[in-house]
Amino acid sequence: MKKFFFSLLAAFLVLSSCTTPKAQFPVYAWQGVNEKTDLDKLQKDFQFWKSQGVVGVCIENSNPELVAKVSALAHAEGLEYHAWIPCMLRGDKPHDWYAVNRLGQPADEFPAYVPYYKAMDPRNPNVHKLLVDQMTEIARIPDVDYVQLDYIRYPDVILSRGLWDKYGLVMDQEYAPADYCYCDDCVAAFKELTGVDIKAVEDPSKVAEWAQFRCDQVTDLVNEICAAVHAVGKKVSADVFPGPASHAEWMVRQQWNKWDVDMLFPMNYNDFYLQPAEWVKEITAEEVQSAPEKPVISGLFICREWKRKVELEDPEESGLIPAEMATAVQGAREAGAAGICLFTPGSMTPEHWSALAEALK
Repeated sequence: MKKFFFSLLAAFLVLSSCTTPKAQFPVYAWQGVNEKTDLDKLQKDFQFWKSQGVVGVCIENSNPELVAKVSALAHAEGLEYHAWIPCMLRGDKPHDWYAVNRLGQPADEFPAYVPYYKAMDPRNPNVHKLLVDQMTEIARIPDVDYVQLDYIRYPDVILSRGLWDKYGLVMDQEYAPADYCYCDDCVAAFKELTGVDIKAVEDPSKVAEWAQFRCDQVTDLVNEICAAVHAVGKKVSADVFPGPASHAEWMVRQQWNKWDVDMLFPMNYNDFYLQPAEWVKEITAEEVQSAPEKPVISGLFICREWKRKVELEDPEESGLIPAEMATAVQGAREAGAAGICLFTPGSMTPEHWSALAEALK
């Protein structure tokens, strides 16, 4: 009788393992809010996104009171909450906090590319204190699960290929106006470390130690923030450029495989790199291999006006159309991603949501 019982139990367990559906591939969403946001509508959005497979939201806002309200709404719907905070681009800080380009121009007075690119110096101790204090304050909000670091980098010394035409540039090398940071403190620290006066070098882009020095400044800042946030019992995620070796390291000095973050959100926006949707699988594979111990959430850029995509010249208005969703989502999954993140759910049309549902099957 006992032998029969255990045989029956074994058969039941085998049958259960065959009929239990596989866990859903996690979906996250990036979305901004402000003081004018209708919170009742936002909660309805949360409910809808959850019904479509979204498990977590990354919400851009740094006002602690609003973060507390929105994170509570997200938790009420069973969503993980990432407090998405732009870090290095600030327009209201003391003049000597800003990074200086190779021409000697401070970013608060001579921002690269666009007016809001007023980038602070990641080596400046005042910048460290500002960001550590801010992220710790946000992390202490009860319903915040992760502090999410964005713009945690230098300005793009090389823009993604799809943006060259937009800004009328040919970026075949590192040009001085977007090459940071050459402030007196950074130059002196590098000379003390290596004996090289980088200002006396004809082409600093050829000095590997100088590139590494700047990657290390970002890494040190990130890891200091991580230590502070972890100390209050919360986690850290980060929005990063793809790679890192293929793009992030040489474009924005992000060596994010060395960061003490808990989750990574590479912005795998294929149209920005003039690549097809198949590229998402290729780049995600590199990212998973680069940081095998960290969950990699592959960021996807969605084209709202997808029926007009052939007319859209600006990559920041382009992105994935519904017919490309399966390729991108399944590619990320096959490459080992721990999920995908939509930029943004507000750009998702009914056709996108339907295509996503099919891809998630």
